[in-house]
Amino acid sequence: MIRHWCEAMGDTNPAYAGDGAIAPPAMLQAWTMPGLSGTASARTPAYDELFALLDGAGYGAVVATDCEQEYVRPLRPGDRLTFDTVIETVSPRKTTRLGAGYFITTMMRVRAAGELVGTHRFRILKYAPAPAEAAGQAPSGAAAPLQAPVRASASSRPARPRPVINRDNAPFWEGVAAHKLLIQRCTACGTLRFPWLPGCGRCGSPEWGAVEARGSGTVHSYVVVHHPPFPAFDPPYAVALVELTEGVRMISNITGVPYDGVRIGMSVELEFIRVDGEWELPVFRARSGGPEGAAA
Repeated sequence: MIRHWCEAMGDTNPAYAGDGAIAPPAMLQAWTMPGLSGTASARTPAYDELFALLDGAGYGAVVATDCEQEYVRPLRPGDRLTFDTVIETVSPRKTTRLGAGYFITTMMRVRAAGELVGTHRFRILKYAPAPAEAAGQAPSGAAAPLQAPVRASASSRPARPRPVINRDNAPFWEGVAAHKLLIQRCTACGTLRFPWLPGCGRCGSPEWGAVEARGSGTVHSYVVVHHPPFPAFDPPYAVALVELTEGVRMISNITGVPYDGVRIGMSVELEFIRVDGEWELPVFRARSGGPEGAAA
């Protein structure tokens, strides 16, 4: 399973292969998930009872808002794990753009041979969906993707959800505010990485610096979003995976061409757009004049 995970994530860290391999720490939750048979579920009878109670009261929708993990020691092949899950908190009734409901926080403690190896705190919103005309803003704490469409917002359109800014990615957003696209660089091995992470995926070092991207790249892949509609956005729109000249990839929008004019291999260059009065986003404009960058 470690090998499958690393192949899916593209993680070639040698710590996860061969003799003495350890499991990627971020796999912590994976070991507690039920299989196809539904056995070894991380849900408790109390959790199911709470869900049934809220479902019966009309709070039938659910969305994950955030999670926190703590890693106490590495896990290795052969470790036999046990875990317990408790409902840590249920918030008072909250009103969000999605609808009114309750934030439920659970805490899972994972042990190997009785020794604590990690914790997983997970928070969801269990809510009654608001009418379609009132929906549109993510609940407090929900992450905002960069792949929002870049059309100018009408004054009556709901505000875009905001990204979660924490100690790991705050320098990136500070760079955006200064019209700089910053990429992390490991100070131990020199590997560049994006998105911003607390440690190097190649050598594991927590030490890093930042370099400013030149702002050029190509479209590596893309999708066109047609639904579901979101009041703050205006589908259809293209979401692109852009490969920067520096070799890292990031998700953003392509400007300068209609959504159906985006093509794999298209040459693009960085620009910053103001999406409302408070903040800006880095996006990429299709270059004109060449066969790859010609506007449709």
